[in-house]
Amino acid sequence: MSAYELSTAVAVAAAITDGRTTARQVVTAALDRIGRLDGRVGAFTDVVAARALARADAQDAALSGGAKPGPLTGVPFAVKNLIDIAGLPTRAGSKINRERPPAERDGALVRRLEAAGAILVGALNMGEYAYDFTGENVHDGDAHNPHALDHMTGGSSRGSGAALAAGMVPLTLGSDTNGSIRVPAAFCGCFGLKPTYGRLTRAGSFPFVGSLDHLGPLARSVTDLALAYDVMQGPDPDDPVATLRPAEPVLPHLDAGIDGLRIAVAGGHFARGGDPDAFAAVARAAEVLGARGTVELPEAHRARAAAYLITAAEGATLHLDRLRTRPQDFDPAVRDRLIAGAMIPAPHVERAQRFRRWYRARVLELFETVDVILAPATPCRAPKGGQTHFVLDGVTLPVRANIGVFTQPISFIGLPVVAAPIRLDAGLPLGVQVIAAPWREDLVLRVARHLERTGVSTAPIAELA
Repeated sequence: MSAYELSTAVAVAAAITDGRTTARQVVTAALDRIGRLDGRVGAFTDVVAARALARADAQDAALSGGAKPGPLTGVPFAVKNLIDIAGLPTRAGSKINRERPPAERDGALVRRLEAAGAILVGALNMGEYAYDFTGENVHDGDAHNPHALDHMTGGSSRGSGAALAAGMVPLTLGSDTNGSIRVPAAFCGCFGLKPTYGRLTRAGSFPFVGSLDHLGPLARSVTDLALAYDVMQGPDPDDPVATLRPAEPVLPHLDAGIDGLRIAVAGGHFARGGDPDAFAAVARAAEVLGARGTVELPEAHRARAAAYLITAAEGATLHLDRLRTRPQDFDPAVRDRLIAGAMIPAPHVERAQRFRRWYRARVLELFETVDVILAPATPCRAPKGGQTHFVLDGVTLPVRANIGVFTQPISFIGLPVVAAPIRLDAGLPLGVQVIAAPWREDLVLRVARHLERTGVSTAPIAELA
């Protein structure tokens, strides 16, 4: 591997700024690796090589002329294909959407990353309309886990995790409605941040469930994750739920350590229904962090059920016209879930929303006594591609419906979470959720950084020839 392929975003930007390499050399290396490996991995659906090289040349010329470099100067990145890229139709993983007119401008987060110097190289594979946990797509082909190509990446931000694990780019963007950043991060062995609901603008992205959708970064280091998060913060009038809170940078506090933090492990729902390895990963992180005691998120199993119900109902509402006029152009599995969602009685949805408010209030009470909560990210390591069932706690269950068993009760109320990769052995990675109260991304990133510094949490590039 080249030095670039082993580098973090921060290291790439530093090498360009110091004159040890150029933006064109870095982007060319990224495009070359994508070209060599993506036929097997399936992370990308679109590569914008001409745009990327033109921007790299412009950056090199500006730096030669004395321009001040940005914090992400020359860093190649890619985005889940539900985020607008000027000149391309926004696929959202579907067959139908690729017939839409090309986007007139980039999504807001793409613009913010490029304002910091990053260079977009393409769009990434995803589950159809983000309604997926496995990493499979009947229209664009499956994305394959670079650590074991016959295993799943997890969804729906499948390409966002796979591109990082394969060393194609050091930074990606994904979306998370019920776990779609955290699951691919766990299965592919990288870091992912689902920020507080409303913290990062979603303007210029195709929605799935408006009351649950988040956008966020994935990376191979916590520093990269924090830097990307910082440059993407800020209010946006184009997203009605974007917070008006000013940006609250986390990078200056990233290495503050964990002294004084009250860290606990989630019990109850989060301590059953998974493989022993999933809980061993949490125990390993808890040991290193000095976690004390357990807390129980009340009625977390009902929160998961309510999240399913709201997801199905809101998702179906968004797609009713397409379901009526073009049912044959959906992935049948997605279509059937959306049709089922359209038939949910309105009083059931209202009841789920009332429960959601109650549950959020109860969980926030927990953060009066703890600062950070640890939980598994997934109930197991990545299943094999095409696998439809697995056995958890001695019970045979459908894979697609149960991968998000530990992520859904958290995104349901919009809490900030870092998914941190844990390797217990030479097998596939696992992930741990680091969870805090709303707007405390600083805490989850500090804890993840401590896990990284101690060597418990690492995100190596897969060994692909």
